[in-house]
Amino acid sequence: MRVTDTPIRIRRVKASDVAKVIALDARVTGLPKSTYWRDLFARFGRRRLAERFFLVAEPDAAAARTPLLGFIIGEVRAWEFGSAPCGWVFGLAVDPDRRLEGVGEKLFEAISAEFRKAGMDKMRTMVARDNLLPLRFFRGEGMMAGPYIQLEKDLE
Repeated sequence: MRVTDTPIRIRRVKASDVAKVIALDARVTGLPKSTYWRDLFARFGRRRLAERFFLVAEPDAAAARTPLLGFIIGEVRAWEFGSAPCGWVFGLAVDPDRRLEGVGEKLFEAISAEFRKAGMDKMRTMVARDNLLPLRFFRGEGMMAGPYIQLEKDLE
């Protein structure tokens, strides 16, 4: 991993960040999802903040070339199919031009700290088996297969 020379600040998302989150997500996924992200901000940026975490990474410098380096979003989930409460990460993106600079790791560390502060001792996420970039990232952060199996059914 390269480490950025630019100090990075992690903070909670603000209303003024939503357009930047939408743009970064569209750049990373190729799918613009404006309504989705505005709804997530309404739920995770304003309500139940002790158990919902929508964090952004930005350069901690006035002359930054990238206004938003990345974001991570997660929440405390409880009692799903008998599981004890734990932290769930369900969104993570880093500016492709700033990958391998420690941005994702700092976001992951920040949300881990928020989950610990909320009393959690475990966190989970879900990654497609063939999506190697996030799979490698999360494994590199110490995550491994857990005790649950994801099931799905084609409704078509």
